[in-house]
Formats: sequence, C-alpha cells, structure tokens
Amino acid sequence: MSLSQSEIIERIAELETEHSDLDEIIEVLINSGQVDEIKIKRLKKRKLLIKDMLNCFENMLIPDIDA
Repeated sequence: MSLSQSEIIERIAELETEHSDLDEIIEVLINSGQVDEIKIKRLKKRKLLIKDMLNCFENMLIPDIDA
C-alpha cells in the first residue's frame, strides 16, 4: 500500500498529537500520587512506538537521492 504525501503528512500530525497526549497523561499519572508503574510503563512503550512510527513516516517524505 502506497500513501500519498498528503496522507503521510496527515498521519504524522495524528501521531504527533497522540504522542503529545500520552506525554500529558503520563505526567498527570506521575503527579497524581497514585503511581501505577505498569500503566506508566505501557504508556511509555506506546509513546516510543509512536516515535518510531513518526520517524518512518517522516523518512517517507525524504526523496531518494542517487549517490
């Protein structure tokens, strides 16, 4: 499946929003005093996965250059 440039840009925006939302959720959980380490670890893993996905989509926008 090949995505158009606009679809890639849209997906990047969605992932950036989700990444930011997870960051806020993690912060709230840590500051709440009711620390659920397993939940926080899962959220952090999800955040890392999203970061990897962002890198993949961003690399799709970079044109191949012949050496």
